[in-house]
Amino acid sequence: MKDSPLTIGIDFGGTTVKIAVVFQSHIIDQAPPIATQEYAGHGELIEAMVRVVEELRTRHPNIAAIGVGMPGFVNFEKGLVYNLTNVRDWESVPLKTILQEKIGLPVVVDNDANCMAFAEWKCGSGRGFQHVVFITLGTGVGGAIIANGQMIRGARHGAGEVGQTSIDYQGRAGHYGNRGALEKYVGNSEITAAAHEAYVAAGIQKSLEDCAPAALAAAAYHGDPIALAQWESVGRMLATSVMNCCWLLNPEAIVIGGGVARAGELLFKPFKEHLFVQLSAPFKDHLMLLPAAFGHEAGIIGAAALARELI
Repeated sequence: MKDSPLTIGIDFGGTTVKIAVVFQSHIIDQAPPIATQEYAGHGELIEAMVRVVEELRTRHPNIAAIGVGMPGFVNFEKGLVYNLTNVRDWESVPLKTILQEKIGLPVVVDNDANCMAFAEWKCGSGRGFQHVVFITLGTGVGGAIIANGQMIRGARHGAGEVGQTSIDYQGRAGHYGNRGALEKYVGNSEITAAAHEAYVAAGIQKSLEDCAPAALAAAAYHGDPIALAQWESVGRMLATSVMNCCWLLNPEAIVIGGGVARAGELLFKPFKEHLFVQLSAPFKDHLMLLPAAFGHEAGIIGAAALARELI
């Protein structure tokens, strides 16, 4: 325990806030989730988080630090949350300062995609690499970069937003005036809509639920040609964005997680094929394409691993 103390990881989501005690890469105690939308503002929600942390500390008094992953723009150095995705009343909240004052432990606050990447880098599929690009495919597309053995955060702590990189300069309009953003094509809703449209064009009636990534993967594994074509398309689009990352960063590995990545080889096979034909030898020789080791618990484990760096 001395060499790897207990820390708390907090995974803050738009639906729930998950809080757990972590030893190394193992969750050893987890509180019931907090329903994010049940609280009127950030003050009430922070108080609820503090109560849960204090309850966990009564069972584990040797907890040494707290890490928090937030789904939005975060100033890592200050622990300041500028804004959150789909959560009201979270503008310019000094979360690190508030939690440290209320709990009396060191606190680190980071973007949730960075936390997931940190979990994979320290304890999962990215372990041992010095140059890695991490991508998480879910409702949107998150990303993070490790270069020269360090997480690259950028001048304003916003580096790694792979989902906002363009795969078509004349493509769909993004949230920020950027056209052809990757997440406008390979997010959950976008994959579902594209599959539904393909079935309709073929004269096949399917519900949106039957076109969601999990159902689409099941159909593809059973040989459905439309489903297989959709995964081919997703793999090609993902490869276009990652190709740019490879030419820019020359990584050793690409680690891909999130719900969409559970499609496995349906995604990874076309992704690899389309990626490698767009790279020269120094960029593709020995390049590893790896599924993430952690699932839904990655945010908690990564936040807790970041907290261990404070000790």
